[in-house]
Amino acid sequence: MTQGPLISVVIPVYNGEQYVKSCLDTMFAQTYKNLEIIVVDDGSSDRSGQIALQYPVKMIRLAENRGLSAARNTGIDAASGEYIHFMDVDDGINLEYYEQMAAAVVETNADIACGGMVNEKHSFKTWKFKKRALYHDTQDKLKATFVGKWGYVWRYLFRLDFIKQQGLRFEEGRFIEDLTFSLPAVYYAESVVVVPGAEYLYYHRENSIMNKKDKAHREKRRLDWSHAKAFRKEFSRKHNLKIPGIDTGRFAYLLRKIFG
Repeated sequence: MTQGPLISVVIPVYNGEQYVKSCLDTMFAQTYKNLEIIVVDDGSSDRSGQIALQYPVKMIRLAENRGLSAARNTGIDAASGEYIHFMDVDDGINLEYYEQMAAAVVETNADIACGGMVNEKHSFKTWKFKKRALYHDTQDKLKATFVGKWGYVWRYLFRLDFIKQQGLRFEEGRFIEDLTFSLPAVYYAESVVVVPGAEYLYYHRENSIMNKKDKAHREKRRLDWSHAKAFRKEFSRKHNLKIPGIDTGRFAYLLRKIFG
C-alpha cells in the first residue's frame, strides 16, 4: 500500500541480546515502512540496549527491571503513531504483517485489527483467518477473536487514541497481563477487523516468562493466572457476557480449531 498511518511498535527487552538483532531485522524488512520502533530496555544487564542502538529506533532505558507490563506502559506513553502494536523480542512476524494489518484498519476504520498466530510448539494453538471480516456486535467480536480464551496482546493492532480514551493499561507486577488488557479492549471497541495474511510467530523459549521452571516463578505464574481468570469472571458478570470458548460455544471453538 502507499504511505499509510504511522504504527508504533513497542518492543520490551530484558536481557534478550540473543534475540534483538533478529527481531529488529524483521522490523526493518517489513513491506510496510511507516513504523516507529520503540525499544524499551527494561533494566537489562547484557548488551540488549547496545545492539538495539545499531538500528534507527526510539530507545527508552529503564533504570531497573520493572517487568513486561511496566515496559509496555512506558511504550504506550512514548508512542506517537496512530496505531500501536506490542511485539515480544523473542518472537517473529511475517514480512507482510504490518502491510496487511494497516490495510485492514484503514479500509474498515476499525479500532482494532486481529491477526493470526502460529504456535511453534503447539500446532493446535495456531489460529489463522481465511477472510477479512468486520465485527461490531459484542458477542461477534468475542467469538471471532476468542479473546477471552486467548488474550495474547500481540495478536492485535490498536488505535492508539482508543487505548488512551479507554484508559487501558497493563497491570504491573503480574505475569498474566495480556488477558486483563485485551478482553476489555475488544469489548469496548466499536469494531474489530480480523485479518488474513498477517501472522504472528510465537516461539517456544525455555527461559521465557511462561516457561521458566523454578519453583517461585511457577508459583507466581499460577497465582497470576488465577487472578486473570477471576478478572475474566468478574468482567463477564459485570457486563452480562458469555465468554466464547469458556462459558459458551466450546464445541464451535473446537470445530474452528479443527477445520479453521
